[in-house]
Amino acid sequence: MDGKGHTGIGDYFPIDLSLEIDHYVYMISLRRLCSFIASVIILSFAATSVWAAPPEVDPVIHIVQPGETIYSIARRYGTSVEAITSVNGIVNPNWIYTGQRLTIPTQGSPATTVYTVQRGDTLFSIARRHGTTANTLAWLNGLSNPNFIWAGQRLCLNSSSSLSSTEPSSEPRVHLVQPGEILISIARRYNTTVWALVRANNLANPSFIYVGQRLIIPEESGQEPTPTSGGEEKWIDVNLTTQRLVAYEGERAVYSAIVSTGTAAHPTVTGRYRIQRKYRYDDMSYSGYYYLPDVPYVMYFYSGYAIHGTYWHNNFGTPMSFGCVNLTVSDAQWLFEWTTPALPPGYNVIYSSANDPGTLVVIHY
Repeated sequence: MDGKGHTGIGDYFPIDLSLEIDHYVYMISLRRLCSFIASVIILSFAATSVWAAPPEVDPVIHIVQPGETIYSIARRYGTSVEAITSVNGIVNPNWIYTGQRLTIPTQGSPATTVYTVQRGDTLFSIARRHGTTANTLAWLNGLSNPNFIWAGQRLCLNSSSSLSSTEPSSEPRVHLVQPGEILISIARRYNTTVWALVRANNLANPSFIYVGQRLIIPEESGQEPTPTSGGEEKWIDVNLTTQRLVAYEGERAVYSAIVSTGTAAHPTVTGRYRIQRKYRYDDMSYSGYYYLPDVPYVMYFYSGYAIHGTYWHNNFGTPMSFGCVNLTVSDAQWLFEWTTPALPPGYNVIYSSANDPGTLVVIHY
């Protein structure tokens, strides 16, 4: 008040209070609206960030099995040796051990995860839950018996829609050797041959496989080896699986006989050989085991290994020997006279030469 009764500027300039109030309310509403819009935008970004974040997945863990290498493991999971060695800090990729836990790099793809089997799970229920098949899970995890899984077992999953219900043809099948199995029973199960399994797994002795061993099952059964030279060359085929010897002239079989070859403890060698020397009769011995005088029709093809007649047993068709190929005396005589080098009358021994290298012998499973 200025002494003349004036109380403020409104006394000099008329003011419409209703407009002032409307303006004030408008400004408050505008601020609230802006705050609301900003909150919506912030929450939208936050929600986008939350939903865009990739789901956390367990790393793929592989437990090294007997006979495995980093190369075979990398090929199984579609990665590289370098990636596995880098992730696991492995200095020497040639040295891994059975039971070792290896992290398998997934290259940022969430399609491949690890599932821990729960009590009551079956392979079928796990496959259905993750959009795949029991056959695919069995193949991915090398399960020889899909009906046997246990609580706590870690299974590699692949729920990618590109997976089909059939076993991927680009990857090899793997069989886990079970108690009581032998190579011939495994070959029959997968409709292949012992020879094909030996070649696919580089087995030095097909008679020795062990429980838990992982065997690659070849897609093709493989052809039994035949001579590569043309013409009517004489050659001998010895099949250790069937315990049968067949004499050929070119591709024509001219004679067949049941044999007894080496036992598991003393296996017959496999490969391609030539008859090196022939004896009409020879004394054969193995220090501390046997001495056999005058063994008839002996044809040595590699070191002390020979095809020969047998007078001390008649159990042909069953592996019985210390590595030689046993024949009946009559079968051995026929083969002795058919093979080269030919023994001149009156002689007991003859050796092969560069001009007469001896009949080819092919031995396989």
